[in-house]
Amino acid sequence: MIHVTITCDTAETAKRLARAALEARLAACANLTPGIVSLFHWKGGVEEETEVSVTFKTTVARRADLVALIAAEHPYDLPVITWEEVAATPEAEAWCQEETSSG
Repeated sequence: MIHVTITCDTAETAKRLARAALEARLAACANLTPGIVSLFHWKGGVEEETEVSVTFKTTVARRADLVALIAAEHPYDLPVITWEEVAATPEAEAWCQEETSSG
């Protein structure tokens, strides 16, 4: 199992991307965490925004398609899309595999 993580400008954007990923079976689950305060370098300055973090639970096999969907549908000029392998119970691994295998 891997987690793919992004931030979004609004809860509506986060939900739209989460639903698109789930409907396409590119993720088994998406967790939204509102109220993230992000400080970052952008175009010569330091910016501060309140964002919504989204963590998608998916598989290595679905990562590239999920990243492509996010990149195509995200409203940011540069959506920062990260991923990492995570350890999970065998049952959770099986669930994630099952939920992302039909597309």
